[in-house]
Amino acid sequence: MSSNIKVLQVIPKLGYGGAETGCYDIAHYLSENNCKSFIVTSGGELTKFINKDKVKLIRLPVQSKNPLVIFFNAIILIGIILFFNISIVHARSRAPAWSCLLATKVTGRKFVTTFHGTYNFSSKFKKLYNSVMVRSNLIIAGSNFIFSHIKENYSEFLEIKKKFLVIFRGINVDYFDPSTKLETEEKKLLQKWEINKEKKIILVPGRLTSWKGQELLIEAINLVKIELGYEAFHLVILGSDQGRKLYKKKLVRMTEQYRLTNQIKFIDHCKDMALAYKVSDIIISPSIEPEAFGRIAVEAQSMEKLIIASNIGGSNETIINEKTGFLFDAGNVNALSKKIISAITMDELSLQLIGKEGRKNVLKKFNVEKMCFSTYSEYKRLLN
Repeated sequence: MSSNIKVLQVIPKLGYGGAETGCYDIAHYLSENNCKSFIVTSGGELTKFINKDKVKLIRLPVQSKNPLVIFFNAIILIGIILFFNISIVHARSRAPAWSCLLATKVTGRKFVTTFHGTYNFSSKFKKLYNSVMVRSNLIIAGSNFIFSHIKENYSEFLEIKKKFLVIFRGINVDYFDPSTKLETEEKKLLQKWEINKEKKIILVPGRLTSWKGQELLIEAINLVKIELGYEAFHLVILGSDQGRKLYKKKLVRMTEQYRLTNQIKFIDHCKDMALAYKVSDIIISPSIEPEAFGRIAVEAQSMEKLIIASNIGGSNETIINEKTGFLFDAGNVNALSKKIISAITMDELSLQLIGKEGRKNVLKKFNVEKMCFSTYSEYKRLLN
């Protein structure tokens, strides 16, 4: 049966986000399990790492929300499905999902969607647009939080005969493994960042956007400095502004206003995120809106690092509070500052114990192999 499965995944762009890496991982997993694997995308940095012998890559402007382009993509997808005799079409975003819905209706193939986020809607039209993600034969939620969000907001579109389940996102625990990084690599990265390792390093990964909570973080760091009376650590805010120049200027201005320029560094990009985690002591995810899954929290735990995160969204499911990390009241500056102080004043043995528990947690629940196997198993059930 497995050799006859041909899966076409459709995603707007293959970057380094959670949805994109999940698509990439499953594509290669399928080919290693005697299935035919296809990806349709507009492009992206991750495309250059695709093994072309294992995965067929097709470029289409599926990132477009233009109705005419969506219809054009549907026509092309119909041709692809029929030409390659595709068994399952798996959409990972709303605009391409509309094209996939039309193409699978015409060709009679199975349609799968993964609901990756809490898509906002301020009108009935926007909610209708979002609803395409629950119009498939199989609906996958990336966390229990997303599962609840769908049930609460899209129940009128859910049908009993359709399958709806949670498959937790997984990460590559072989890549996010602290034992694979060399001391020479760590020294090179710290030199590049112009940081001396005489103090603890706090890392805050994530694109620069207001809901990620960087403003809250800087305010909390100011409170920590006032409380301790000295500069106890280096803080690295690692992420691109993705064109949000004004927001980055605001963050830099806050840093200057609180006289934290010696303590806080802004780094746009790091090619080796596992290495960035390795050189750090504490990781913070201060989001003020719910993370659909919270990949940073999982990656940090896999790298045996203490994670401090908001107690909303997926972080509640991926972090065992006080055992693999600390959760704080989302949006509460004082609560965050207290957790930071607790973490930086913790002895090395306690930090190491939390780190070990964190990696155990990830190996048990959030391994990419488990995610891929679960998805593959659902594909087979759907066809049977």
